[in-house]
Amino acid sequence: MQKERTFSQKIALFLKGLAMGAANKVPGVSGGTVSFVLGFYEELIYSFRKINFIALKLLINFRFKSFYSYVNGPFLLLVMGGSIFSYFSISLVLDYFLQYYELYVWSCFFGMIIGSVYYIGKGFGEWNSANTISLIVGISVGLGISFLNPARENDNLWFVFICGIIGVSGMTLPGLSGSFILILMGNYVLLLVDSVNELLFVVTNLITGNFEVLEDPEKLRYLKIISVFTLGSVFGLVSISHILGYVLKRWNAIVTAIIIGFITGSLGIVWPWKKAIYLINNKTYLLDKKGNKIIENYNRFIPDFSLLETWVAIFYIIFGISLVLSIDYYGRKKE
Repeated sequence: MQKERTFSQKIALFLKGLAMGAANKVPGVSGGTVSFVLGFYEELIYSFRKINFIALKLLINFRFKSFYSYVNGPFLLLVMGGSIFSYFSISLVLDYFLQYYELYVWSCFFGMIIGSVYYIGKGFGEWNSANTISLIVGISVGLGISFLNPARENDNLWFVFICGIIGVSGMTLPGLSGSFILILMGNYVLLLVDSVNELLFVVTNLITGNFEVLEDPEKLRYLKIISVFTLGSVFGLVSISHILGYVLKRWNAIVTAIIIGFITGSLGIVWPWKKAIYLINNKTYLLDKKGNKIIENYNRFIPDFSLLETWVAIFYIIFGISLVLSIDYYGRKKE
């Protein structure tokens, strides 16, 4: 599974990691879908599965070179490096566009998911009864998740660890958005917005020689939270990838059909035309610790086709579809 790559291929892999990292942070979009469409999903699962007791033994015995080679280090370093870098770069740009051009961002993602369903489905093969039932199950679960009500924010460290395990599922399970799951668990803002921003602030200050930030109890609280969340994410990546590797080897068609169903069902989450419904108690909006209104769910509606913004949004849906199909065309042409 390990591959020798040219310099240009390494750059391309890093950029794919950027795209996966950005997708993982956006609620409703799955980084696993990105890795599936961009063609490095199987190698990603293979590499995560290599993080096991043998790898740990190599690490304990200070055989770093053997460890690096065993876990497919060159691949993981590029993909995960791009994904982590994305959290502090591209994802911040996405936050800006989601704030000011929300409809068009969701429209683009909606189109990309439609394109992804076509991309994965066209090469699936035979649709027998078992595969069709698996597809329906995947769609049902995906749609069911999209209509659940979010919970309240919870900074208990055990719960944060569990959030890490479940939230990282978007990287390993195409169609299942880890960010949206975190919204349902009530901890999206705490873990992927506030904690990430505080970490960036602390790191920036430490680089400039300001160590006083480590004396701030609030900053230390966020550092503790994101550290536990990261540990949960690492544990989730390794454990889920081992399970996925096992089931993909034995029931590849059924699992792929469920994945296609997940991705199709996630269209309900990414539907562009929706308005946030906020939690209200005694006619007063409930706020999180940062003073932001807490989202209870979304009210989805059919757009008004007499409005120009509706047609602009449809243009972005078509653009999203075209983007994925262009990647497919480029891949086939290269082969």
